This record gives sequence, structure tokens and C-alpha cells, in this order.
Amino acid sequence: MKKDKTKVLIIDDDPKVSWILGEGLAEFEFVSARDGIEGIQMVSTEKPDLILLDIKMPGMTGLEVLEKLNRVQNRPEVIMLSGQGETKNIVESMRLGAAEFINKPFDVKEVEIHLNNILEKGRLRQELKTLKSELKSRNQYEQFIGDSTKMMQVKSIIEQVAPSELTVLIRGESGTGKEIVARMLHGLSTRSEEPFTKVNCAAIPRDLLEAELFGYEKGAFTGAHKQKPGRFEVANKGSIFLDEIGDMPLELQSKLLQVLEQQEFVRVGGIHNVHVDVRIICATNKNLEEAIRRQQFRDDLFYRLNEISIFLPPLRQRQEDIPLLVSHFIQRYCSLYQKETQALSQETMSRLLQFTWPGNVRQLENLIKQIVVRGDETIVFDMLSNGYAEPESPYNIANEAFVETHSPVAIAAASDNAFSLKHRVGTAIANEEKKLIAEVLTKTNWNRRKAADLLEISYRSLLYKIKDYNLNSSK
Repeated sequence: MKKDKTKVLIIDDDPKVSWILGEGLAEFEFVSARDGIEGIQMVSTEKPDLILLDIKMPGMTGLEVLEKLNRVQNRPEVIMLSGQGETKNIVESMRLGAAEFINKPFDVKEVEIHLNNILEKGRLRQELKTLKSELKSRNQYEQFIGDSTKMMQVKSIIEQVAPSELTVLIRGESGTGKEIVARMLHGLSTRSEEPFTKVNCAAIPRDLLEAELFGYEKGAFTGAHKQKPGRFEVANKGSIFLDEIGDMPLELQSKLLQVLEQQEFVRVGGIHNVHVDVRIICATNKNLEEAIRRQQFRDDLFYRLNEISIFLPPLRQRQEDIPLLVSHFIQRYCSLYQKETQALSQETMSRLLQFTWPGNVRQLENLIKQIVVRGDETIVFDMLSNGYAEPESPYNIANEAFVETHSPVAIAAASDNAFSLKHRVGTAIANEEKKLIAEVLTKTNWNRRKAADLLEISYRSLLYKIKDYNLNSSK
């Protein structure tokens, strides 16, 4: 297929300019306009690749035309044509964004060199932009470590969902990497060049959270000496990540629902609506369905937030990823602390693979950081000897069941030493808890849901403990 010629728009009141260049440079296609108004119109109709613009023209000057062209989105590069002794105009045209200038009278070959230089610079800029985009996409995956089946499924969902405008709810235990997923969703979206703003709803006092999210007007409360934009305004055109959304106070949830449905809100102490264009990404380690049943979370907000749900599995459910994570953290912290990179021993790695990781990836990262800094793998054995029990996930495999506490039976069983204080305390706690649960179950005639309410634990947690303590209605 024959390549289209580069189209050049000449805006010059002298018709000879277009004729001379058209005759001398057959590899270009020239179109011409006799004045600035016609030239501005032809930018949209002809869609030129480059513009040659004369500075001195009757009516609208070349500088005025250039100023108006700057308002055109993705305008072509402009080369100014100037007569002798127009230094001030040349300086002003460069300030306004002209790429180059050519003195009149000009040599046709000189014009050809300038045109090709501008085209080559444009190609290099596009290549750089493409490389930056590819590098940015690659960087998004650097923190996403894991090739297990579960993590490949998560990655696939991220890639499918990121370009959309859907609200995403990221679910999983603490330390599983929910913020990494949120940043990937933003980084792989069309909003990647715009702000990514994180708000931890659990870390900000509830009486300050509304002002933090939505801003406030001057005089809205004591200390509000001037208007302040909220995080939603800061995130305009970009993404806002609401971490620990399950901890958002009930009274604020209705205001968040308004933002989701209408993309607008009112600042604290204000009366006017503020419109924003923000993609909302949320995360929680709580079971929101359980919170809805307890009237601690709005069901209508949940359905709006849960347009797409991504569940991050705990580390104990993807232990095949541990060697990859270990290697990644060793390289990161050896580089950071200028240590020589060394692989862990086979015995240490075996211990890491057997551990249940109640703190998930965050706990593993902190451990590897200590090993690198101290140069001592025995830290692993010290940690394992502390008798961590396998945590009960906030979610079951179907991502539904919520569990609040660890099993004292498992904690007590973690030590083989009968004289260990931890063993004795764990056993005592377990015995007392078992007696209390049995007593409440008897009192409620083994109505498990009623018993769970009386014990102030979740239904799933109660079932777990009944199984742990081997309780049944015949005992």
C-alpha cells in the first residue's frame, strides 16, 4: 500500500509560497490558506500534519493565529515564516509554542530539512510516549507477584475490568495486597495519567471523615478559616481508593451513595453541589453481608459498590507463590539496604511453606526484610516456635463467612511443652470458652443463630468453635 504524503497547511497571504514549495517538494502535499481565519478553519477540515504560518499578514497576524491554534486539541506543530529583522516576533512565537522558524526569502531545501526535522521529532516523541506507556504497564505488574491459579484468575479480572468505569470492591484478609490491586486498576485504566487518591476510612476519626472526603466551606466549624477541597475533588478525573470501606460510619454512607449515583456532593457547611468525575475503588477485610444483617452497612450502597468484586485469597491458600514472593522481597531489600543477594536455605524455605501466615503477604515481607537486614535466617525458626495458629479467614471459600477470633484449641495445641505458660493459658481459655458456649447452646435449646447473638460472635464463628470443641446436642 502506498504511504500517504505528509500534509502541510501553509497560512500565508503570498500565493507564491505555496506554488514554490509544491513544485520543489513533491514528497509533501501542500494546502494553503490566504489568511488566519481561513487557516484556522482548515486545521479542522484538512487535518494537516504540519503548519507553515507567516508572521506578517493583513488582518489577523500570525501570532494571533498561533494563539488561537493553541486552543485546538492536539494541534499540529507550527513552523513560523518570518522576514528579516523580526526578532521580537520570533521570540514571541517561540513562547507561544512554535516549533521552529524559517527566514524569508527561504531556500526550498532548507524548508525540506525543517519539515523532516519536525516530523522526526514527532516520531521520537510518539515512540517515547509508547515506551513510557509500556513501562508504566510493566511497573503495574511488578508488585503483583504470583503465578498460582488463584492469582492468575485475579490478574485476568483486573485486566478485564481496569479499562471500564465500573466500581470495584476488593475483598480479602488484611495483608493480601488489596492496595496493589487498586493501584493496578488505576494504572491500567484510561485515567492512569490522572490522580490516584487513597483514603483509609478506618484511620480517620469518624467526625473528621466527612470533611476529609468532601471538603468544607469557610466557617463550617471552629477552625475552618478557609474553604478546603476534599479528597473527591483532589481525585477529580482520576480514581479514589476507599480502603476499609466497611468502617465508614453509617451516616456518611448515604452521601457516598449520592456521589456514586449522581457524581456530586455538597461540602460540609456548603449549599452548592460540587460535581466530580471520579472512579471509585473500595476494599474491605470485613464481611459486608454480615454488616448489612447487623444494620451496620447500607444494602443499597453495597450493591452500587459491588458492581465488580475481586477476592484476594490468603497466602495459605496459594503457598506455591511463596518462593516467588520470597525472591522478590530478597531482591528488593538487598538492593535497598545494599546487601549481597543470597537465596534462603532449603530448610528455611521448607519452614516458610509450612507456615499458615496469619498476616499474609505483609507478614512474609516484614520477615524477609528482617532476614536481609540482620543476615540471620534463624528468625524464621524463632517465629515458628511462637506457636501461631492458622487464622480463621474472614471469608470461606465462597467469600461469605465471617470469623472474628482464632481458635484457643489450636493455640493451646501449638506448644508441646506442658509447663509452657502459653500452653497453660491457652488451655484455660479454651476450657472456659467451651463451657460458656455449651451453656449458651443449652440455654437456647441449640438455636445456633440465637446463641451466636448472645455470645456476640458471628454464626460462622460459632459453627467453627462447635466443631473445634467437638460439641453436640447429645452431650
